[in-house]
This record gives sequence, C-alpha cells and structure tokens, in this order.
Amino acid sequence: MSQLLAGKTALVMGIANKWSIAYAIAQAFSREGAQLILTYLDDHQKDAIETLSKDLKVTKVLPCNVTSDEQIAALVASLEGIQLDIVVHALAFANREDLSKPFVETSRAGFALAHDVSAYSLVAIARATAPLMAHGGSLMTLTYLGSTRVVQNYNVMGVAKAALEATVRYLANDLGPKNIRVNAISAGVVKTTSARGIKDLSTMLNAVPDKAPLRRNTDPAEVADTAVFLASDLGRGVTGNTIFVDAGMQILA
Repeated sequence: MSQLLAGKTALVMGIANKWSIAYAIAQAFSREGAQLILTYLDDHQKDAIETLSKDLKVTKVLPCNVTSDEQIAALVASLEGIQLDIVVHALAFANREDLSKPFVETSRAGFALAHDVSAYSLVAIARATAPLMAHGGSLMTLTYLGSTRVVQNYNVMGVAKAALEATVRYLANDLGPKNIRVNAISAGVVKTTSARGIKDLSTMLNAVPDKAPLRRNTDPAEVADTAVFLASDLGRGVTGNTIFVDAGMQILA
C-alpha cells in the first residue's frame, strides 16, 4: 500500500451518503493513510455521517452549514490546534424547481441560493481554513462540464459551477504565496443524490457509454484517486486547474 497521504489531516465537506463522490474521496484518503474530519449539514444528517465514518480513519464529525458564517466560525473553533493539510469542498445546491424549468425562468432567490452554496461557500471555507494550513496544503472542489457548455436541464447549476471554477483560479492566486494549492475536479455524470435533482439524469447516464471516448460512465473511485493525487505531494505543482475525470466527454463537441 502506497500511503500517499500518511501523516496528513483532511477536512471533507459534502458527504451525503455512501453514493456521494465526497464519500469515495474520503474512502480513498483513508486508504492512503490520511486522518479525516467530516462535516454534516444538520441533525437530520448527523447519524448517517457518523455511521459512514466508522469504516474510515475519522477523528471528528462536526456540523457546518456553509450558508452561515457563524457555523463556519464554530467549525474552525472546533479545529483549534489541528493542522490541516487538505480541504475537500464537495458542496452544491439549487432548488429543484430551478433545475426543472428553462434557465431564463430562474428566480432571483434561486440564483442567489445556488451561487451562495455552490460557489461563494468555497471562498468562505478557504478564508476560514487557510490559517489552519500553516505549512501549505491542498484545497479542492467538484465541478461539472455544464460550467462551460450548455447541458440540458443543468440550468442555474451550470452558471454556479462556472462561478466556482473562476473562484478556484482567483483563490489559487491569492493563496499560492502560502503554498496552498486550489483546484477543481470536473467529474462525469455520477448517480448521486444531488444529481438526481437534474431532470432526465437516467437519459444522460445511458447516453455516455455510446459517446464517451472510454465508452463508459465515470466511476466515483476514479474521481477519488484524482483527489488523492491533488492532495498528495505528487500534485505539488498543480494549482488553479480544473482536471477532467469524465471518461473523455469534455473533448466532444
């Protein structure tokens, strides 16, 4: 076993259940020797995250709603004395109604909410956790091809992901002098809980094996192994990038 992350501590935010890409990342980090700190959104989710943590190298399970500056501050207070090496931001949300109707009909409130949770929260988390990464580290987030191309029914989430990717670049520039690298992984379509909010998801999943250069859908474990690369010293020269792990779908017109 390579143990690429031995001696490192990772904060993983955004696990919803065992099908989450964030959970696959947590599994890969644990396999590679990292100690994990997981967050959950609210008490309704707490038991599920604590159950999932039993199979991982988890030292803490903490609450954090990233739309609340007070909860982010409380999270950081709970991490006092801990040196973070890795932060995984796997957080995104849009109202279902804003994903099920044409983008032009997106409400002002729905647009603001999608950007707050899916993009601004990366800024807030980066600002809060950077002081805990005194020796440098790796901050990463998850995005999707709908950020740069029109993907049917992705709507406001595509616009929010575009903002997220721009945020990655600006944060990489700001945090580079502190030796904190900031990157995004653009994963292919994966049947997660959040993805199920996209209309006709099954049609998208069924179409990929016929079109993708690798002729198959994306495996969450592939995304997780890319996260290991970015979190480890192997990725020490990579920052400000969006890395595609989507069976090659991004090269197609």
